[in-house]
Amino acid sequence: MKANTESILHKPPIRVRMRTGFKRMLNHWPLYILILPPIIYIAIFNYVPMYGVLLAFKQYLPLEGIIGSPWVGFSHFEQFFSSPSSWRIIKNTILISIYSLVAGFPLPILLAVALNEVRIKWFKKTVQMLTYAPYFISSVVLVGIVMQILDPRIGLINQFIQLFGGESINFMGDPQSFRSIYVWMGIWQGTGYGAIIYLAALAGVSKDLQEACIIDGASKMRRIWHVDLPSIRPTIVILLVLNVGGIMSVGFETIYLMQNNLNLSVSEIISTYVYKVGLINSNYGFSTAIGLFNSVINLILLITANFTARKLTDSGLW
Repeated sequence: MKANTESILHKPPIRVRMRTGFKRMLNHWPLYILILPPIIYIAIFNYVPMYGVLLAFKQYLPLEGIIGSPWVGFSHFEQFFSSPSSWRIIKNTILISIYSLVAGFPLPILLAVALNEVRIKWFKKTVQMLTYAPYFISSVVLVGIVMQILDPRIGLINQFIQLFGGESINFMGDPQSFRSIYVWMGIWQGTGYGAIIYLAALAGVSKDLQEACIIDGASKMRRIWHVDLPSIRPTIVILLVLNVGGIMSVGFETIYLMQNNLNLSVSEIISTYVYKVGLINSNYGFSTAIGLFNSVINLILLITANFTARKLTDSGLW
């Protein structure tokens, strides 16, 4: 008790502490200038638009504006959940996201570990270039390429099928094929780029541990399993938490470009539905309510995933 009293008595006044903190900021002003653009970007594009969340609880009238539009409470949410298509849309979003997560998350890790073991520099650089390149193809071009390859008449895949006596298949019109086409197209495009962060983490693995394992006679697979993967576990956990937190946010552009009347039963997701209802039909309040519901679910999943990761692995976002 006496020690606590003495520490409080000897604690500098608030003005002195503020002055000291301001001087430290001035001494490191280049660092604060460096982080200023991201802060401004986040403030403008992430926090200022949150004002528009009010639309979820209002019947928006353009002449009245957001503030002047009448309140309708939770009627937009009730309208969405009472719709026959709402649960189908939510199910499609979750299934595509989980499929993408389960199939796509381990592959960048495997690619990074494999590249980390390659000792031939020219071969390693060639593989890196070939696996990174698809990431820089735009969604429009990528979907166009896939649709040409899978075309029922002139597509390369159907040409091979017909060559061996089979009948052509309309892959883009087959609801059962849609999820696999979307997921594996995304995996092909993003695996190489996603491996970059794991390669950076593997570069920091202790060489002493590697040498100790070699001296003990451990095989390459055992060194990967007992040294490399545990060393990059915090990175894996953080990225997994972020991916789980974005389960309800499936990429809009690619799926919207791949949609047609034949596969709409499995391709209609929350983001495409919000676009059609909000922008095409001009029902801004209803679409904002759906988007708010989507964001709240993502937030809950993010907090839950981070809490679980903290309990199981002692690693997480916070």
